[in-house]
Amino acid sequence: MYQLANLRKVFDGHLVAVDDVSLKIDVGEQVAVIGPSGAGKTTLFRLLNLTLRPDGGALWLGDLDVSELRGQALRATRRRIGTIYQQHNLVPRLSVVHNALAGRLGAWSAWRAVWSLLRPQELEVAYAALSQVGIPEKLYARTDELSGGQQQRVAIARVLLQDPDVILADEPVASVDPNLAHAIVRLLVEISQTSGKTLVMNLHSVDLALTYFPRVIGFREGRIQFDRPAVEMTEEDLTRLYADVSRSEAQEAGVHADHDSSFTSPCGPLFPRK
Repeated sequence: MYQLANLRKVFDGHLVAVDDVSLKIDVGEQVAVIGPSGAGKTTLFRLLNLTLRPDGGALWLGDLDVSELRGQALRATRRRIGTIYQQHNLVPRLSVVHNALAGRLGAWSAWRAVWSLLRPQELEVAYAALSQVGIPEKLYARTDELSGGQQQRVAIARVLLQDPDVILADEPVASVDPNLAHAIVRLLVEISQTSGKTLVMNLHSVDLALTYFPRVIGFREGRIQFDRPAVEMTEEDLTRLYADVSRSEAQEAGVHADHDSSFTSPCGPLFPRK
């Protein structure tokens, strides 16, 4: 699905956010990206969803070299990628069905989009998407009356209605409680598994990454520090990835560095002490 070769992104001519990144992500794969704040993970995701252009290297989506895309071809390719953000990016005063149906705007004519504001189109499809994320009863509720977790589910339903080939989730559970975070991450992984859509998720929580994703990429200072199956992760991987971060950030990631560099999570040791 993705192939990156020596990908590079620089801001203001000197701030290197993504530096010489090469990797491949297969169709239907589930991949977690972890790392400290400021590592360049969000910039990497903005490159993957084609809202930023790289300053060097190459990026392919399937067999398309995205650096060659412009205008309508670029817009059509972006519709193949659905992005879920930490901020839900919903219209608070609109009903849930209108926010969910925003995922169809790329496929509709301007006339149909305007008409849908008056009389929602494709109601059965919208109801099915909301059922899949567990809130069908909220179809006509005002979005600003929902909890944060329910609003995130609306954002997921919007992506389902977009029907992309790839789902990119950039810190989708950073603002919810741990139990709800597990439920949302599990939901997205299950959607990927049942639909065959590729899922790449940027996470602060090491525990979530190790629990739900078969492949984990460690990202720091704009570079890949490791890329391996979750079952092969080691204490040394996390020591290198979270070295010198503040105690509060390590706790937010769900890892706590002792003097002996042994890491634990809120659910217990990630790796047994030797």
